[in-house]
Amino acid sequence: MTAKGAIAALAGLLILIALALLAGRYGWLDLGASTRPVAALEQVTIATNSAYAGTCPVAAARENGYFADQGLLVTLQARSSGKAAMEAVMQGQANLGTVADIPIMFAGINNDPVTVIATIFRTERDHGVVARRDRGIATPADFKGKRIGVTLNTSAHFALDAMLNRHGLAPADVTMINYRPEDLYDAMARGEIDAAATWEPFMDALLTQLGENGRAFYGKDIYESLYNIAALRDYVRQQPHTVEKVLRALDRGARYCSSHPEAARALMSSSSQSDDRQLRASWPAYRFGVVLDQGLILALEDEARWAMKNKLTARTDLPNYLSYIYLDGLEAVSPAAVTIIH
Repeated sequence: MTAKGAIAALAGLLILIALALLAGRYGWLDLGASTRPVAALEQVTIATNSAYAGTCPVAAARENGYFADQGLLVTLQARSSGKAAMEAVMQGQANLGTVADIPIMFAGINNDPVTVIATIFRTERDHGVVARRDRGIATPADFKGKRIGVTLNTSAHFALDAMLNRHGLAPADVTMINYRPEDLYDAMARGEIDAAATWEPFMDALLTQLGENGRAFYGKDIYESLYNIAALRDYVRQQPHTVEKVLRALDRGARYCSSHPEAARALMSSSSQSDDRQLRASWPAYRFGVVLDQGLILALEDEARWAMKNKLTARTDLPNYLSYIYLDGLEAVSPAAVTIIH
C-alpha cells in the first residue's frame, strides 16, 4: 500500500469512528440493526371552542408541547359551544370535550354515560346579555316583553334566567328564541331579536357589531361559569393512563395561563383570532386551574332544580352527580386538587 493509500484508509477509519461515537450520543445510527423504531405518539381528539378564553389550558398544553411531553398527539376539533363539544363526544367524534356545567347537568338528567375528569377554568365575567339601546333597553328590568336570542339548554340559558330572577322577572316575561351562538349576529342585524344572551367571545363580537347602539349586562355575582373537560365513561375506564397524561399536560397549561398572562393572551389571540383587547380586559377575572371541587356538585344540583322547575325535563328527582365525576385520574396526578366529598 502506498503512503497516499494508507493515509486515505486512516482517514476513512477515523470517519467511521466518529460516526460510531455520534451514533452512541444521538441514537440515529445502529450498526447492529436497521433504523431504530420510534415510539408513536398516542392520538387524542379534543372537541373545543378554541376562541373561548376558558380553553387556554388546552391551547397552552398543545402549543407549548405539554401534550407531546406526555407522549400524546392531540388534535383540536372546533366546536362553537360546550353543548356541541359534548355532542361530539357522545357521537364518538372526539375522545374528550371542553364543556360548561349546564350540559353536564343535562347529561345527568338524561342518564348520558359521560363523566367530568376535571374543571379547568372558572369565572363570573364571561356570560351576560347584549342588548340594543334603540329597543328601549337601559337596564335588565327593560327585558320585559322583549325578544331575546339564546342557545337553549346551555349556560347562557341558565345565566339569563338567573339575571331575570335577580331583576324581578320570570322567563315568561320575555320571548326566548333559540339560536346557535354563531347565528346571533345575523339575528341581531336582521332585527329578529332585541337582545342576545350568550358568552365570550360572542358578547364582545355583538358589542362590536352594534357599536354605540349596544349595551352589555354581565352575569357577575349571578352565575359563575365552571368550564370542564369530559369524556365518555367507557373511554376513561379503558384509557385511565391516557386520562392521567392529559391531566398532567392540562395542569401545566393552566399554570402557564395563570403565571404568564401576557404570553397566554398572545397565544390565544394568535391561535384563535381572539380579540386581545377583550382578553386583556377580562383576564383578571379568569381563574385557571385543574381541580375537582365540591362547588361543581353543588352547582350541578342547583341547575338540575332549575331545569325541573322550568319543565325542561320530565324528571323530578336529582341525579347523583358524584357518579358523573371521574376522581381517580386527578387523584393520581394531583391529589390535593380533589376536594369533592366522596
